[in-house]
Amino acid sequence: MITTFIADDQAMVRQGFGALLSAQPDISVVGDAANGRDAVRQVASLAPDVVLMDVRMPELNGLDAAREILARDTGTKVLMLTTFDIDDYVYAALRAGASGFLLKDAPADELVRAVRVVAAGDALLAPSITRRMIADLVSRRAAPRRSADELARLTPRETEVLELLARGMSNAEIAAVLFVSEETVKTHVGKVFAKLGLRDRAQAVVMAYETGLVSPSAG
Repeated sequence: MITTFIADDQAMVRQGFGALLSAQPDISVVGDAANGRDAVRQVASLAPDVVLMDVRMPELNGLDAAREILARDTGTKVLMLTTFDIDDYVYAALRAGASGFLLKDAPADELVRAVRVVAAGDALLAPSITRRMIADLVSRRAAPRRSADELARLTPRETEVLELLARGMSNAEIAAVLFVSEETVKTHVGKVFAKLGLRDRAQAVVMAYETGLVSPSAG
């Protein structure tokens, strides 16, 4: 059973998402909050698998709330809920360790899939909208924010895997491109995370862009 928590200052959003997720046989909603401070407090005691966190909330915004939750390193994943007019917050959330983001008006089946994907330890990076948004965010910055030397710890094949991962490819898609097994790709991805000190695919994508390994125009 995947336990979830919903943090959003709009009651209708909390109720709607709550009803949708509770209707799934493998998902339960253990609580909700209307502001970031209350979300942090409740999540600390409930320890849900996934937190759906709105970016804009009173008392403590979703980004800062996500940082506090993720800093505890309890295994709870954070999925940011957002709209297009707060892109920079979303980018900062990914850098802080959020496992991805979802548009608030996403179809119901996409919301359910997102929770399952994040709970499984992956990042929500498959939809093309995610790739476009990340590329747009990074394209606003004139130069890489991190040194490419950080990638020197990787083997050529690991670097190749990171590049393909940053383009939004799944393990299966990477395996097809490199003509290797999916299990081999999974091993490479694990080594990339370990060598670069990354939490998940979301942070890997951010690093690939920030070091200049992948350019926004190529995404």
